[in-house]
Amino acid sequence: MNLYSNKQKWKIALLIFALLVVGASLFVSNRIVSKVAQREKAKATQWAGTIKKRIELVKLTNNTFSELREKEREKMQLWIDATKEVSAATSLDGSQNYDFPLRIIGQNKDIPVIVLDDERFVSGSRNLGFDTTDIRAIYPDASKAKLFEIFDDSLVVLADEWEKENPPFRIEIYEGLFMTYAYTDSKELVRLENERDSLIQAFNSDLINNKGLVPVLLVDSKTEEVIGTNIEQFDAENSTSQIDDLKSQNPPITIDFNNGEKNFLYYGNSPELKQLQYFPYIQFIVIGLFAFIGYLIFSTYRKAEQNQVWAGMAKETAHQLGTPLSSLMAWIQLLEAQGADEMATTEMHKDIVRLEKVTDRFSKIGSGAKLDSIDMSDTVRNITTYLRPRISDKVEFTVELPDIAINAKHNASLIEWVIENICKNAVDAMEAEGKLHVSLQGSPEWVHIDIKDSGKGIPSNQFKTIFSPGFSTKKRGWGLGLSLVKRIVKEYHKGKVFVLESQIGKGTTFRISIPADS
Repeated sequence: MNLYSNKQKWKIALLIFALLVVGASLFVSNRIVSKVAQREKAKATQWAGTIKKRIELVKLTNNTFSELREKEREKMQLWIDATKEVSAATSLDGSQNYDFPLRIIGQNKDIPVIVLDDERFVSGSRNLGFDTTDIRAIYPDASKAKLFEIFDDSLVVLADEWEKENPPFRIEIYEGLFMTYAYTDSKELVRLENERDSLIQAFNSDLINNKGLVPVLLVDSKTEEVIGTNIEQFDAENSTSQIDDLKSQNPPITIDFNNGEKNFLYYGNSPELKQLQYFPYIQFIVIGLFAFIGYLIFSTYRKAEQNQVWAGMAKETAHQLGTPLSSLMAWIQLLEAQGADEMATTEMHKDIVRLEKVTDRFSKIGSGAKLDSIDMSDTVRNITTYLRPRISDKVEFTVELPDIAINAKHNASLIEWVIENICKNAVDAMEAEGKLHVSLQGSPEWVHIDIKDSGKGIPSNQFKTIFSPGFSTKKRGWGLGLSLVKRIVKEYHKGKVFVLESQIGKGTTFRISIPADS
């Protein structure tokens, strides 16, 4: 009968079932995560298309802006040429016709111009949007320093700024007199530029305020410059590490403008998707924790229940044996009084003593064993002396005990029971033929009792299971012997019992370790 084997089969079956449940749950969770990831990728791809259209619009605006600026440059050049013609085409009789150049000059009604002489003094202006009467006409006798003091040099400063943006025109009005024409963009160009900046600002604002979009980084493929992002804690100095982080999460989306220019859209997983990815594992950890705590609680209750069963069974056994023992003792006294064979009554008396010892053992298991600090050699010697005549003659039974006392706190009756149980199992394993050796040795911390046989041996995968209740290799065994051995050694003596060594076909060595009496 092997109750342990059936229990192991149930454990394996439950484990396989649990693994199947876990695997199915992970499969379903991964499918959900995959679908959510695909939807987020679709959103990022759709947003990339919107980016492409907006950037194309910005580029179109920039191209228009560049073309208009070039045309204004050409108009300025034409206006300067007309001015040169008016200045240079002076005849002696004054019959020269200036109508056409003057009309060209007069047509400049949108390009702001500031004219400066060689001393950087404002000689005139056009299309500034405010009254620019010649300041010298207002103060004809004022020096240049005085005029600067009165009117400030704001127009000169403005002209300096314009010259940084657009190269000025310098022409000779009269021999030795040069004028510099500084100009800036017309109102139309300024309006287009403002619209372009508003478009870019709106694009960045939409990107930053789009809370439903996953974290994104829009990067120029050539310069690797970050064009836009919605990451609140974006660090421009560490943009490379952030790009690598997003790249590790998802491959980038390429935005191709079909003209050799490309942008890369790097995007990461949303916080919700990250939480969803880790949620199954967190769920299983929590479930596993509860299962583990529940297992510990049920194991504690089960162990307590087993202890009660063991104690109750032991007490009941001791009680049941007490009555027939008393009756047998009375019958022996009667036989002795009637002059029965002395040898028969003597052997019967020995058996009664043996039964009394068994009853005492069960009584101690049921009510708790008293531990005495005595020599372990005496305990081993007593039980081996008892076992020697009761073991087959075909078994070579040897005992090795030290010459000095080895004290340990133990209950002699129970330890004798342990040694007896293991020795009987060893004889059964050898089929009543072989070698059985019992030895005792001590160390500062432990007292070791080794029981070695030359039997069939025990497979290594059964080293621990043989001590479990219900495990037995006998067809009629209940599998309680070694379980009782472990209980006596571990729970009553705080010791250890285990298979020290075993080889199939060569034998097994059991070791009983009891704490030494320091």
